[in-house]
Amino acid sequence: MSEHLHITRNGYILEIVLDKPKGNAINAELSREMGKVFADFREDPELRVAILTGAGEKFFCGGWDLSAIADGEEYTGDFGEGGFGGFPEMSNLLKPVICAVNGYALGAGFEMLLNADFVVAADNAQFWLPEAQVGVAPDIASFVLPKIMPRVKAMEILLTGKRLSATDAADLGLVNSVVPQAALLEHARELAQKVMKSAPLSVAAIKEVVSKTQTLSFAECYQDLRAGKWPEFEKMLASEDATEGAKAYLERRDPQWKGH
Repeated sequence: MSEHLHITRNGYILEIVLDKPKGNAINAELSREMGKVFADFREDPELRVAILTGAGEKFFCGGWDLSAIADGEEYTGDFGEGGFGGFPEMSNLLKPVICAVNGYALGAGFEMLLNADFVVAADNAQFWLPEAQVGVAPDIASFVLPKIMPRVKAMEILLTGKRLSATDAADLGLVNSVVPQAALLEHARELAQKVMKSAPLSVAAIKEVVSKTQTLSFAECYQDLRAGKWPEFEKMLASEDATEGAKAYLERRDPQWKGH
């Protein structure tokens, strides 16, 4: 495993710390290593939520490693199974990823957040896309941002390199919550604990449906639902856990999820 990734198992939570001085920038090799980490997380039945953060208090992720670019690394090269950062393109990752943004998230380090399930930010965090000012285009952000926020706001971020504070990002719906730097990781863990109160099969089904329906109309969604085209959703419906929640509520106890 890369020396730039610190991996900790905290009960059902996998904590990943990106630690690559000076700016936690990622090259293709490191991205592929991150993809392996998230693939192992995906396959491990004992793990339910992942938290990704950066080392230190200045950088979450400085984007694509400029030294790798100078050495000839391709702009659209092989960044691994999950794409840049290990998880954003891993469509079969049916467990939540929380990004705890401890500092600057710029370029691809900002773009990777757009496919996280939750983003929590320290109050000193900043987000921006400098690509247009250095002669390239922020490819992922160019097709994601205009879909998830008003077009004029997206174009301002894409074309001018405008820096967003953590509060700005939260106001635009890009960040779930903003907390003091010292409380960031604990806040992410508390969020993970809230997620883990939900049944694992329900979480997987929700992630599957969100992924498979992004480009569908409401009518198409209903058609696929009634046709049973979502395997994880069907698995959830047929599980013991599908009735455990109701039983637990009636018996006034916490549900005991079995994952089957």
